[in-house]
Amino acid sequence: MKIICIGRNYAEHAAELGNALPDTGGEPIFFMKPDTALLRNNDPFYIPRFSQDLHYECELIVKINRVGRAIEERFAHRYYDEVGLGIDFTARDVQRRAMELGLPWESAKAFDRSAAVSPEFIPLEQLGGDVQRLHFEMSIDGQVRQRGDTGMMIFTVDRIIAAVSRYITLRTGDLIFTGTPAGVGPVHEGENLTATLEGRTMLDFDIR
Repeated sequence: MKIICIGRNYAEHAAELGNALPDTGGEPIFFMKPDTALLRNNDPFYIPRFSQDLHYECELIVKINRVGRAIEERFAHRYYDEVGLGIDFTARDVQRRAMELGLPWESAKAFDRSAAVSPEFIPLEQLGGDVQRLHFEMSIDGQVRQRGDTGMMIFTVDRIIAAVSRYITLRTGDLIFTGTPAGVGPVHEGENLTATLEGRTMLDFDIR
């Protein structure tokens, strides 16, 4: 099982971090997390000692339901039928140092338990059937920090699947984190993080 993460897929998020937008005529930016990054079942998230600036990034997750390689965009919808929510935890200070040196930044993204995944995945048909018409929210201690509208993605889910599968074979159970909207920020010990998808609570866990 692979965790594939899409970067800079919402214009306002790219702007808030001072990043250039990807070329919409090109391909999405993506990176990967190992399966050891999974944080399941709303277990608590423990802030790692190596970071002093640990950020949340709430994202819609698409679960791949069949094996595919070099998938044409027009057929990509056949490769998923369930969605969930996740948090791409990012050690922002570690990431900044790596980027300043022109180095890869897996240490900021791929560390243990850095990918919180909702215990439940919802059949897309129960949410209206259109993956590009979904809304989600993430809150800290009851205060909304992020609001996402998948219609605002720079690269659609089908385009993401087509692009990624040019390079990497997708397998049943692979998870695609589709990018985060604006509003990312730090988490602190003692906080509670919740996230909803179309009004359904998907994530609810403590920061320790």
